[in-house]
Amino acid sequence: MQQSNPLYEFHRVLAVGASGEFIGSLSASFRREGTSGHEAFAPFVEAWGGVLRPHRRQGVASALLRALLELMEARGKSVATIKTHLPEGHAFMQAVGAPHRHRSVENRMYFADLDWHELAGWRAEGFGPGHGLRAEMHAGRVPLERLATLMAPLSALLNDAPTTLLERPPLRYDLEDFPPWYADMDRRGGDHFLVLLLDGDEVVAVCDAAWNRHFPDRMHQRLTAVDRRWRGKGLAKAVKAAMLQLVRERHPEVTMAYTHNAEVNAPMLSINHRLGYKAYRHDGYYQLGTENLRSYLSDREVRP
Repeated sequence: MQQSNPLYEFHRVLAVGASGEFIGSLSASFRREGTSGHEAFAPFVEAWGGVLRPHRRQGVASALLRALLELMEARGKSVATIKTHLPEGHAFMQAVGAPHRHRSVENRMYFADLDWHELAGWRAEGFGPGHGLRAEMHAGRVPLERLATLMAPLSALLNDAPTTLLERPPLRYDLEDFPPWYADMDRRGGDHFLVLLLDGDEVVAVCDAAWNRHFPDRMHQRLTAVDRRWRGKGLAKAVKAAMLQLVRERHPEVTMAYTHNAEVNAPMLSINHRLGYKAYRHDGYYQLGTENLRSYLSDREVRP
């Protein structure tokens, strides 16, 4: 909470009850002015928060949304993206009039259910000489000088991920994100894993994951992606299998992996299903414009 993010600015608003207790919160983040690519990010803000159950239906959420509208107007933002998975959250977003733009699913998989013989076959097929590709793997940290060369190709692969109807800036990796993330892992204990398949110097497939010592039994599976020109050759399965083997060797205490996938990403969901991933939570993404917020709040009384 006290650390400054080099690329994003955070604002937090707390709703305080009559007896001084905190009953609700709203947080918002947006790209800092002057950072690389700021112009594409300028209209957008991400927001999240909630109200404690005993204090709902008393105008607290509307008061927090009024604070969001004031922030958006003051900083020239026109689109707020809000994610929810609870039925109450979906109902509130619909009541506000926010369009439902995207759905994703958090999937979880247990290492005890993995068929390591089958995974070895996946890896051998994708890493074999038939494709003429070179493998590169990192466990722990990726040198920053190497990361600097990967930002553009990894951003291109990330930006190709399906996001349905979301209005958004280009998805991208930024080198500035890595030193504070690595420093945090140095303090807490953690590892970053990266598996690449390269055609010469060109990245054609990637899989990366993270492990946090505070949650030693689990691995966060981050991006898995394959260049469109190389799809249908088993490369996604190969890099996933190599990643799982790396994590197993370095952290045998890991028993579970979790990842997030767009519900429209059928090929990746199919691979994850074969690995044993099962749906744990579904998230809906809604987007609000300043006009939506003004309309919703126009006839609602401002409460103390």
